[in-house]
Amino acid sequence: MTPRHVAIIMDGNRRWATDRDLPIACGYQRGVTALRRILRVARQAQIQVVTAYAFSEENWSRPASEVDLLMKLCARAARGELRALAKEEVRVRLCGRNERLPSRTFAALEDLVAETAHNNGITLNLAIDYGSRREIGDAVRALVREVSGGLRDADSIDEDAVQSRLYTAGLPDPDLVIRTGGELRLSNFLLFQAAYAEFWATKTYWPDFDETHLQAALDAFALRQRRYGT
Repeated sequence: MTPRHVAIIMDGNRRWATDRDLPIACGYQRGVTALRRILRVARQAQIQVVTAYAFSEENWSRPASEVDLLMKLCARAARGELRALAKEEVRVRLCGRNERLPSRTFAALEDLVAETAHNNGITLNLAIDYGSRREIGDAVRALVREVSGGLRDADSIDEDAVQSRLYTAGLPDPDLVIRTGGELRLSNFLLFQAAYAEFWATKTYWPDFDETHLQAALDAFALRQRRYGT
């Protein structure tokens, strides 16, 4: 059994760099390489969607110098990965409140989305400036506006209605959530969508996460009996 949608909390980039007495930038750069590697393997495994938790809304509270570094690396990666992603038939979509991103970063990401829009090999759902609680709040506000505008009856609001207003609308719910770096929490990630996802964690830092780790997660997933609360 292969999951259709794998969501990844890519944790441990800073600790990977610190353990090696390297600049933090090196950890994030290696993290980009790891993501490209995993996308290739995921496509071969016939996974349809990979959601990568790249930058949470809480990450804005990090030192300004680090946030600036992350935004520049994000823009550079978006520009530099276009050709590789196109070759791999990866379709990129964004997930989050992107209006707070620096204009250069936002433009690079928008170009990436446009350039890969017609690819159909695998979807990379990139969660940037993402927070699940805010996402749910945004969905509720959208539905309230529809009700107040006479476009919807309040009694028609169900799980499907909420899901249709989430940032992930149109994507299947994640079947498997992977967290690297040794922590065992969701960190405000896909709280609504991951209600019945299987969880798999590893102490391996994200820059070192490779095909053997992904295969271990997929093997563990295949052995689980999904009950959906029954």
